[in-house]
Amino acid sequence: MTASADVQAVLAAIDVFSRAPDKVSLDQANNWLQDFQHSPDAWATCNVLLRTPEIPAAAKLFAAQTFRAKVTYDLSQVDPANLPGFRDSLVTALEQHHTGPRTIIVQLCLAIAGLALQFPAWSPDAVSFMITHFGRNPASVPVLLQFLALLPEEINNNHRIPITDDEYMERVNQLLTYNAEQVLDLLVMYLQAPGVTVTVQEQVFRCLRNWLVAGEVKIANLSSSPLFAFTFEALASEQLFDSAVDVICELIHETQEIDDNMAAIELIVTRLIALKPQLTQQREDPDKIRGYARIFSEAGDAYRSLIIQHPETFFPIVDAIGECSAYPDLDIVPITFPFWMRFAQVIGKRSSVSPLFLDAYRALMAVIINHLHFPPDSAPLAGQEAEDFRSFRHIMGDTLKDCCLVLKTNSCLLTAYQMITAALSRSPEAVSWQDIEAPLFAMRSMGAEIDVMDDEAVPKIINLIPSLPNHPRVRYAALLIIARYTEWINRHPEYISVQLQYVSAGFEDADSVVAGAAGQALKYLCQDCKEHLVDFLPQLHTFLSSTGSKLLQDDRQQVYEAIAHVISAMPMTRAAESLRTFSVDILAQIHAVTLKPTPATKEELQSTSDALENLEVMLRIIQGFGEDLPATCQTSCKEAWTVLDAFLAKYGNDYESSERTTRVIRHGITLFGDTALPIVSSVIARMSFSFEATGYPSYLWIAGKMIDRYGNEENADLRGSIREVYERSTNTVVSLLQAKSANDIPDVMEDYLRMLNALVPVAPDIFFESSAFPLVFKAAMEALTLVHSDIIFAALDLFVLILTHDCLNPTVSSPKFAVYAAAVQGVIAKDGLGFLTYLVSGLVGEFPGDSLSLVVSILRAVAVLWGQQLVAWLPAVVQQLPTAAAPQTAKAQFIVDVNKAISDKEPDKVKYALLGLHRASKKARERRRGGALEQ
Repeated sequence: MTASADVQAVLAAIDVFSRAPDKVSLDQANNWLQDFQHSPDAWATCNVLLRTPEIPAAAKLFAAQTFRAKVTYDLSQVDPANLPGFRDSLVTALEQHHTGPRTIIVQLCLAIAGLALQFPAWSPDAVSFMITHFGRNPASVPVLLQFLALLPEEINNNHRIPITDDEYMERVNQLLTYNAEQVLDLLVMYLQAPGVTVTVQEQVFRCLRNWLVAGEVKIANLSSSPLFAFTFEALASEQLFDSAVDVICELIHETQEIDDNMAAIELIVTRLIALKPQLTQQREDPDKIRGYARIFSEAGDAYRSLIIQHPETFFPIVDAIGECSAYPDLDIVPITFPFWMRFAQVIGKRSSVSPLFLDAYRALMAVIINHLHFPPDSAPLAGQEAEDFRSFRHIMGDTLKDCCLVLKTNSCLLTAYQMITAALSRSPEAVSWQDIEAPLFAMRSMGAEIDVMDDEAVPKIINLIPSLPNHPRVRYAALLIIARYTEWINRHPEYISVQLQYVSAGFEDADSVVAGAAGQALKYLCQDCKEHLVDFLPQLHTFLSSTGSKLLQDDRQQVYEAIAHVISAMPMTRAAESLRTFSVDILAQIHAVTLKPTPATKEELQSTSDALENLEVMLRIIQGFGEDLPATCQTSCKEAWTVLDAFLAKYGNDYESSERTTRVIRHGITLFGDTALPIVSSVIARMSFSFEATGYPSYLWIAGKMIDRYGNEENADLRGSIREVYERSTNTVVSLLQAKSANDIPDVMEDYLRMLNALVPVAPDIFFESSAFPLVFKAAMEALTLVHSDIIFAALDLFVLILTHDCLNPTVSSPKFAVYAAAVQGVIAKDGLGFLTYLVSGLVGEFPGDSLSLVVSILRAVAVLWGQQLVAWLPAVVQQLPTAAAPQTAKAQFIVDVNKAISDKEPDKVKYALLGLHRASKKARERRRGGALEQ
């Protein structure tokens, strides 16, 4: 194609985007443009696009973006002798577009910066070159400042440019370090130039900030230049305020090496203290306060050691940060939190702390609790605003923990306690629930820091709780305090009875949120105080019998979780009896629904699912009683399975019921262990028939768990049921794949593959000798097309098990192995080409990055056992790979490397061939990410 034809083709492709067509057309145009960007012809074509005045702006931007991308990835396509000419073309294009658009200027500047980094003959002179070309004409100075601002960003952040570490360090010195003083002088000159505009001043600040971030500006030089004073003075300018804040914050950050920068710090701190009155004067302007909060917080962080050593001089900075923390705009307040946290970590470890700092944290604590107040009932928060506030309260709670570190937890808890008692002492109409709830929330946040042996603050709080007003928000906060203080209550069991009464009453609250908090409190109370609650278990059983049905399922589940913690603390025999008591209640409910002569309603099935979920929660926490089950449990396994089997036979086609029942069975395996052996074949058979009838993956999940746990047992019935579930499930999966794609049944594919992975090690005879084996291989190949990491790993794990099995090792002889090997040889002869296509396509496509080692193991095995077939298959396989995923050069090199590994009888070198293809593919995909018009 000629250059003119290329230009027309690019213009036609870009025009597609302006017409908002269908997605297919957009994708086609985007892919064509991306392929064009890779081609060597793009250099000349983009030069024409940029230099031709009548070309549309969108095409010029594409050309500039392409130059930037090609400088990053493809500079090796340019003969080194032609680099000066290419540089001049870029500079000429930049001169031509010095008035904009800015997007084109930015892309060209980035391209020139990337070129300077890779053009060693030009690197030492690049900055001077650009200053000479653009710095003398006032009209082009903005372009120069744009380049100088972008240069350190590109050098420090574009890690895709292919140069060595040594080359990189050399170019950094040449382009940045050796030019820093010259750039600083240039910025001063432009700042003081007659008629300088605010736009240029903003660019000066951005440039200065980027060179500061890069660490290339000597602080001594900056602090003695007019730029230093002007940066602080610019805070008075509406237009320059934000830019000045950015520079000052970076300046402070760069002076955190105290000993090296003391002279500059003295100048900075003097300026900072002079700014403090602005917090009052600008109080009505949150944008200004935000900027000052950033400055003072940065200074507090950078100068922590100085603040501690010289509080009389530096405390005004802390005081200013405190003012910012007290500001009512809660978007601004968190800017100060990192300072308070890090400062607390330092002074909290000291034996003596300045009273100034103690007062600062006391004031901070009061401020935070004030911020914690919900708005008045007359102006409640709603929607996302309410959710954001609730989330932010927890962040503020972390700052209260910082206060505890400095002031000690008891002191902070007593302060919050006194706030509540002061509020309660007022007349009822003068106190709001917010005045009580906020300090309660603070107590909850600080609960993580309490001393479990404290006998001063916590007893007062615990005794206060039952007397708090009966407001839902207050009760909710109080219940969560109990949940947080349960470790303390465990050390003081005399408080359990009263707290249990308060928690139990919470379940009867009309507000479901309060009942939820009661469930959480009961859960932690039983978890942390389980030894003390054993005698309360009958009371909890009665509570469930009388009140349980009235609770929401989430709250009821938390009660069962709490009970399970208590049971887990009992002696084994008594624990087994208690577990049986609660389990029988649940199983009786399920049995009753199963025996109903009419089909269960939707509500009844939901109730049984909830009951099964509660049983699952208990089993998960209790886990088991060891190998020797108590007498109480000896018959429980068969009895429970009888109920569950009948339930699945009748309602196993209900998805929720299948999920909940199989989860209970999963924990039943852990509880009963070998005691379950008499029913295992029956369970696997039920899973087999249920999956065949429904296609629900949970049945395969349990079959896999059973095979993994019991597959080594020499039991004819058990092995028969394993064979049956293997063959029936394979036929079902194949049928599903004929009607749907693997993408439509990812859960089925995952649990099916995991079952197979459990089967191969324990029953290779069943796996390889069955007529289902070829179908298994095909189904697992389909799984490789899914964009789902867990499924990809499960499929690759299966192929590793198959292709590295001992039956394929010629040094191991066994009649059975010969049968297995023949089965594997058969599927490879039939499906090897397709399998290899899936494997290599996935490697350069959607396989997760850490799957490479599995792919290497598989391909190495293929190379060892089917080397000549691999050589014959590979060209067709590689030819199908899209250039977007693997460049032509990388594909060709891959074939060469694999062929050499096989001809040299060095299959281990297949690994390096795959690594090379994978690297090239990863680089190509990264380059294309975002689209042709978004470099």
